[in-house]
Amino acid sequence: MIKAVIFDLDGVLVTTDELHFAAWKHLAEELGISGFTKADNARQRGVSRMASLEVVLEKTDRKFSDEEKLTLAEKKNDMYVKSLESLDKSAVLDGVFDFIAYLRSSGIKTAVGSASKNTPLILEKTDLADKFDAVSCGLDTQKSKPDPEVFLIAAQKIGIAPSECVVIEDSDAGIEAAKACGMYAVAVGEAENNSKADISVSSLGSLYRTIEMFGR
Repeated sequence: MIKAVIFDLDGVLVTTDELHFAAWKHLAEELGISGFTKADNARQRGVSRMASLEVVLEKTDRKFSDEEKLTLAEKKNDMYVKSLESLDKSAVLDGVFDFIAYLRSSGIKTAVGSASKNTPLILEKTDLADKFDAVSCGLDTQKSKPDPEVFLIAAQKIGIAPSECVVIEDSDAGIEAAKACGMYAVAVGEAENNSKADISVSSLGSLYRTIEMFGR
């Protein structure tokens, strides 16, 4: 029986993909790296900031020390955070508020499980901050998806066993992380064709029936 739903953030609850892409592309150009594309940006979905940086740096033969990589990652994040100043609830994807309200009225706990260290800020800016029983993000974790740490922390915070949790994800790394800790995995968006997911849906509007299918 499902007692909790854990949401990834970007691409599931909100969309800030264009802001991430713009910041990474600007950093790449500053480093003299050409050809950073949206396909590269898609590979950064669901993983940590440092892992995302490696997607950029693989396009150059230049070598960077760990300290230089940290500086570059922080530089990108500064650009991204500055772009979040204009973020508001219009960035929330269709159906999110209604679906969360449905879950909570049904007695199902809700949580966020995101690799982003900016999760609290994004939730606050989009009026989602008070809609969840717990938030697990990059500020809580040492390992990034596909390691399941972020989801296990979310489950621990809400006091629900992993086997009673559903994860909603739009990244392959997130689907893998959910399955690694024994949670149900629902794939949406970019991950809709992931064969490891228990169920794939095109939108949140399909998820009311999905919760019923998991034995709610």
